[in-house]
Amino acid sequence: MWGTIATAAGVFAGTNVDDIIVLTVLFLSARATGRPRPWQIWGGQYAGIAALVLVSVIASLGLTIVPDEWVGLLGVIPFALGVKGLVAAIRARTHGEDASSVVASGLVSVAGVTIANGADNISVYTPVFRTIGTASTLVTIGVFAIGVALWCLAGSWLGSHAKIIATVERYGQWLVPAVFIIIGGLIVVESGVLTRIF
Repeated sequence: MWGTIATAAGVFAGTNVDDIIVLTVLFLSARATGRPRPWQIWGGQYAGIAALVLVSVIASLGLTIVPDEWVGLLGVIPFALGVKGLVAAIRARTHGEDASSVVASGLVSVAGVTIANGADNISVYTPVFRTIGTASTLVTIGVFAIGVALWCLAGSWLGSHAKIIATVERYGQWLVPAVFIIIGGLIVVESGVLTRIF
């Protein structure tokens, strides 16, 4: 049992390190602009991780929803959200308005970013769930649920520093979309999906 817990904690931490950056940016945006609301970040994170786990469990049973070689296309979601935020910032600057740094504004968009950012996790979770059995799978899912809470708390803590919030309030309309564009671009490029398309 303790071995399963330790393994699950290692798998979760190893596959979600980059998620800390996303959560920090989301909590910074929440503090600087009021959107997305903290409950939407928490709910979106849980919904996104739950979707990844569900797909992995289904895939571990031998049913493939999205072929592994095309999972990287999900990186288009954060990339598109980032581009949308950047376009909004450029329009606001052109018209002399205040631009919002909000890229993911609600539960659904936070869940979408979580799924896109963790799409590669499916290739790790699937063989784990395939080999550990039902009881260990349930323990692993429980550990993942605790991991999500710890990640949200860490992102909230990292995003609570006054100087960082002030920076996001000042430059967030450029920084937040740029982070999402970079994350989305990295997901697509590192997955190798571009070589399959072209």
